[in-house]
Amino acid sequence: MKGLFKKLNESKIFKDLSPQEFSWVLYDVGNSAFTMLGCSLIPIWFKALAIGDAPGQISGDNATAYWALATSVVTVIVALIGPVCGAIADHKDTKKIFFSTSVAIGVIGCVINGFATSWSLFLIIYILTKIAYQASLTFYDSMLNDVTTDERSDAVSAYGYAWGYIGSCIPFTVALIAYVMGPDMLQIIPGGISRFIGFGVTAAWWWIVTVPLLNNYKQINYVEDDHGAVSKAFSKIFRTLKRIAVKDKKVLYFLIAFFLYIDGVGTIIDNCINLGTDLGLNTVGQVVFLLLTQVVAWIGSLVFAKLSKKYDTVPLIEICILGYTVVCLYALTLQHLWQFAVMAFGVGCFQGSIQSLSRSYYSRIIPDENSGEYFGIYDIFAKGASFLGSFVIYLVKKIGIRTNGVFNIFGFTIKSINVAVGCLALFFILGLIFVRMADKQEQSEESKKDIQ
Repeated sequence: MKGLFKKLNESKIFKDLSPQEFSWVLYDVGNSAFTMLGCSLIPIWFKALAIGDAPGQISGDNATAYWALATSVVTVIVALIGPVCGAIADHKDTKKIFFSTSVAIGVIGCVINGFATSWSLFLIIYILTKIAYQASLTFYDSMLNDVTTDERSDAVSAYGYAWGYIGSCIPFTVALIAYVMGPDMLQIIPGGISRFIGFGVTAAWWWIVTVPLLNNYKQINYVEDDHGAVSKAFSKIFRTLKRIAVKDKKVLYFLIAFFLYIDGVGTIIDNCINLGTDLGLNTVGQVVFLLLTQVVAWIGSLVFAKLSKKYDTVPLIEICILGYTVVCLYALTLQHLWQFAVMAFGVGCFQGSIQSLSRSYYSRIIPDENSGEYFGIYDIFAKGASFLGSFVIYLVKKIGIRTNGVFNIFGFTIKSINVAVGCLALFFILGLIFVRMADKQEQSEESKKDIQ
């Protein structure tokens, strides 16, 4: 396996990446398999267990609401623990330990999720797995400062998302075949076995593709080790937050902007399949289009990676924000499967790009040696936004239950799930305003180099 990864790194596609950059990119390929499963088949499996008239089962609208609420719980927990773990991981030789631990917990949880037989147990295990998964991303994002340079950060970050999208299609195809063979389609294998295959192959892929990073990563930037790191982490975080609020308006405004626009991104990813199922669209058709969207996202990320070499990062982020705003407003009209496909492809054009450009831009305006702590704070804003977006879905769905799942807006009857996604456009519009405010600010002397 080691030889295979080495040959891939030396191939024409990846030859421009150093071994450390290539290993870092591979983790995006690994964890994206769980991301893809989480925004497609996992909600379907959850609803298959949850919806029904049997004792302990619930209605479809309540299932959607509980799923959104579970997503909110995950994001709040990760937002609270992320900065503390990040601050501790900034000490010498600790980042890899935290990263490998969170990955191991996530992979094991993913396997166990395949054995759950009740919707409540399924949801609890998924929450724990998603927490570990999200925590690993905090450490992973902060590794970008160690594995590459400022000049290459846009491209390397984009490659991670791009190849993550296309690579996740491999295990997902196996999971999709297992789903099609399950009780909802061909009825060749039991539902429990179908779910276990889907979770099992995803967990195996996630772990195997992570191994090169575990072997090759070296923490270059760190703060000097001292005693009482855990107890000092909280005070250090508050000092950093105060410094950002008072002295570093560039970081502050960008974090607010990121908080706002990434809300829509995360919420759409988490609830995309719920939009289609609540509209009664063909389940397999939705999943197939989401799979094809991975290819669109791959192409989109590579295109923006090339554009980042010629143009400043901020205008590219603004283009992505405007693209997402149009997608949210388009969701108000969505009724048919072909419209779902158009929306999914629209999301794919900007999904990886807005995340990769935000990650690389932020990595260049923060101190290298405190990257874990700063990316922990970055995750507060990222996960906090996801919490608000998912909570909006929850509230709109709950209100919609009282009005038979529809709203009358300017004489038009629109389903509650369409309205919920449409509301996310406001977050993107406000995010665009704060991005422009951040771009006008001078960079703090305590941060590093000028941004291109």
